[in-house]
Amino acid sequence: MIPSEADTWFTAAELADLALPGLPADKRGINRRADAERWHSRLGPDNRLLVRTRKGRGGGVEFHASLLPGEARIELARRGMIRTAPAEPATQSTAWSWYDSQSAGVKAEAERRLEVVAEIQLLTEAGTTKSAAVAAASASHAVGQATVWNWLRLIDGLPRADWLPALAPRRKGGGAEAEIHPDLWEAFKSDYLRNAKPTLTNVYRRTAKIAAANGLSMPSERTFRRRLEREIPAEVLVLRREGAEALRRAVPANRRTVAELQAMEWVNIDGHKFDVFARTPDGRIVRPMMVAIQDVYSRKILAHRIGTEESAVLTRLAFADLFRDWGIPGHVVLDNGRAFASKWITGGSKTRFRFKIRDEEPMGLLPGLGVKTHFTIPYRGQSKPIERAFRDLCDSIAKHPAFEGAYTGNSPMAKPENYGSRAVEWDRFCAVVAEGIADHNAQTGRRTETAKGRSFDEVFAESYAVAPIQKVVDPAVLRMALLAADQKLVGRQTGVLELEGNRYWHPQMFALRGQRVTVRFDPDNLHSSVHLYDTQGHYLMEAELLADEGFATTAGAKETAKRAANVKRRAKELEAAERLLSPDQVAALQARPIPEIKPEPGVVRPVRHAAATAQAAATKSAASAGEGSPLSVLERQRLGRLKLAAANN
Repeated sequence: MIPSEADTWFTAAELADLALPGLPADKRGINRRADAERWHSRLGPDNRLLVRTRKGRGGGVEFHASLLPGEARIELARRGMIRTAPAEPATQSTAWSWYDSQSAGVKAEAERRLEVVAEIQLLTEAGTTKSAAVAAASASHAVGQATVWNWLRLIDGLPRADWLPALAPRRKGGGAEAEIHPDLWEAFKSDYLRNAKPTLTNVYRRTAKIAAANGLSMPSERTFRRRLEREIPAEVLVLRREGAEALRRAVPANRRTVAELQAMEWVNIDGHKFDVFARTPDGRIVRPMMVAIQDVYSRKILAHRIGTEESAVLTRLAFADLFRDWGIPGHVVLDNGRAFASKWITGGSKTRFRFKIRDEEPMGLLPGLGVKTHFTIPYRGQSKPIERAFRDLCDSIAKHPAFEGAYTGNSPMAKPENYGSRAVEWDRFCAVVAEGIADHNAQTGRRTETAKGRSFDEVFAESYAVAPIQKVVDPAVLRMALLAADQKLVGRQTGVLELEGNRYWHPQMFALRGQRVTVRFDPDNLHSSVHLYDTQGHYLMEAELLADEGFATTAGAKETAKRAANVKRRAKELEAAERLLSPDQVAALQARPIPEIKPEPGVVRPVRHAAATAQAAATKSAASAGEGSPLSVLERQRLGRLKLAAANN
């Protein structure tokens, strides 16, 4: 019985002894071939390894016959050592699956053949002989009759529905692909999969130098390219050559709906630096920075402020405009920029990506008003819808005719011909920006989820009329929005508070010496007074500025003397209100006799002295003598001296 190819295994030594075509003639060469082609990791149709441990004496491994090249297997069958299994006819599902995976050229050729075969079938059904029909179809389509007969054999016995995949050409390649040495392949892919993104041709040339230096054969560049496309996953290519951020962008982004929102329920804020040169009032030429707030539901820009840089002051002023004109929103989406993650704006929020979060830090503007802050992931522009509006403003505002010559281009490689020829005046720039934002909000034909052909103004007005938000803001809230907050220590000696090089003081700050307080102030006007709060947010007082005076002036000295007199007078008034006693009255209270109260002892411990002991002995002796005979004169004198000594003690 000749064993089937599926049940045949050979060791490297056995294959070397057989000297099969397509295989090395020695055992070591066959093992190298097995390592190069990764025979040890190849799986069969049943997902089982095609290499197994050899049973019997000597050990080693055995290779399945399917791992051998085609010419070797043919030679084994010719020698009668294996029996190849007949090919199973392709089923309809497998034939069509194969056809579906072919190129457009293969499918076009199959359709052309089907047209010829269908014409032959039509002629035979009309009564023409098959030979005549083949001849006629061959002549009309310029195809050899032998070729047409081969096509007819391909569909012989098949249902009409399966003719198309059966007629598709099954051209095979020109043989086995050239082998790539494992060391060369490792060097090639390691060089190619780098962030520098070298071209495949240059990587191939460097690999060829390695092969020449080590005496290795070098396949063609196309062989390396095909293996790269076949074995390296696309995700690995993107990750290694373009980075993790590029791989993240390759994943479809989350698309959110705003249909359930209302106007002013969610707003988002961000900064945008214009590609325009402008001259500030103090003569500097800068690219202005705008901080803008946009309604998420309608996409309308509700407030904006323009300055020389993105700062917490600019952000605070933009929010003040929003509160004054439209009310207090429910949620704010912002990023981790210094202007937005500042403790002046979001102090007390626990989800900032910037600055150290302290338990004693002052409550920021937004948390203090109950506005919920939501920080986006850093460097994630698609998280804020306002980025789309900024892209429109780059074209409608930055390239405005009023800014001709002041436009800088959006990159160093896109500078206009008249770059830097002029700078627009600051007031003119701000006026054009305000006009451009108004046009942006009023433009019709918007295709957002809520606009549907209307303008942002119309969408906002419709929802704002029924939105349950706090639209009327108390003036005290606006004052708080216009004040920044910071924590400072009050001076331990004089109670003076120092802020940004200025000194502030109030007579009642004596009680706050050495304590930490929250200071609310206007950074745009540090020469005004500041307001002090305790760390829990309770209002304490308003401290005035202690202005510096010139060295030769007397006004400062007079002001200091007046301040000292006022403090002294106030201290005397407070002293009088305390109704203190005079020193003589305090001394008189101390001179009054205070009766001494002696407690009665619970237990009395006897104290014995030598004289008392002698007296007791004498008394006892006298008593004894009185019972028998009277005392002598000397004894009476001695007894008297003992009594006197006891009394003195």
